[in-house]
Amino acid sequence: MADAIKSQVGSFPPGKKITVVFVLGGPGSGKGTQCSNIVKQFGFTHLSAGDLLREEAKSDTEQGTMVKNLMHEGKLVPPELIVKLLLKAMLQSGNDKFLVDGFPRNEENRQAYESVIGIEPEFVLFIDCPKEELERRILHRNQGRDDDNIDTIRKRFELSRSQLYLLFSTMRKGKLRKVDGAKSPDAVFEDVKAIFAQLNTQANQGSSVSSRVQSNPLKRFVDLVCGGEKLSDEMVGLNPCVVLVHSGVCTSLLSPQG
Repeated sequence: MADAIKSQVGSFPPGKKITVVFVLGGPGSGKGTQCSNIVKQFGFTHLSAGDLLREEAKSDTEQGTMVKNLMHEGKLVPPELIVKLLLKAMLQSGNDKFLVDGFPRNEENRQAYESVIGIEPEFVLFIDCPKEELERRILHRNQGRDDDNIDTIRKRFELSRSQLYLLFSTMRKGKLRKVDGAKSPDAVFEDVKAIFAQLNTQANQGSSVSSRVQSNPLKRFVDLVCGGEKLSDEMVGLNPCVVLVHSGVCTSLLSPQG
């Protein structure tokens, strides 16, 4: 299935650094608002699984009709289809930083994502909000969506609560970033900004180390002469007294600068 989807849609070039953040929360939690703010502040591309599916539901095709009926009934769309739509949108965007909004919602979704796209998310941003507040927001937003009726809303609550926690139980430790979605949108974004500012700092630090390593002629020489033996990042910037090459193993006797 994964190969078939990639042959139809395409894939990212090998070695290209792609940043993905999953944004999850119940219906009405404010995912769209916060993603819009993140796009403006941090240059991400926002991809909403729900928006992609709603657009697909408008198409006059058998697949579009199936998606429309499932969404109206509050049921989940097959994960392979969602992943296919996501990958297509990612490739068409031309960006390398993505907010994936409303996906994955369960273990089956996560496995489909890993099988087809396979880009490890930096973290999961979870916008937590009480059920009563979510219901109030949805019933008052009046967007004319087929899935914004009380029966469907409650089915979506049941699905999202159980499946979100199933997903979180399988995520690696340290990958979850939770904010209080019951606050005002501006207050929520203050918390979100702090999280993404930290991500930017980590990325910049990584770029700095990579740049120093690549621009260091000693490191390039040692890497070449030693048949792949790598000089550690901590050694970059130090003056070597002598480099011994013996049986394909490099031993560096180093002294500090100056």
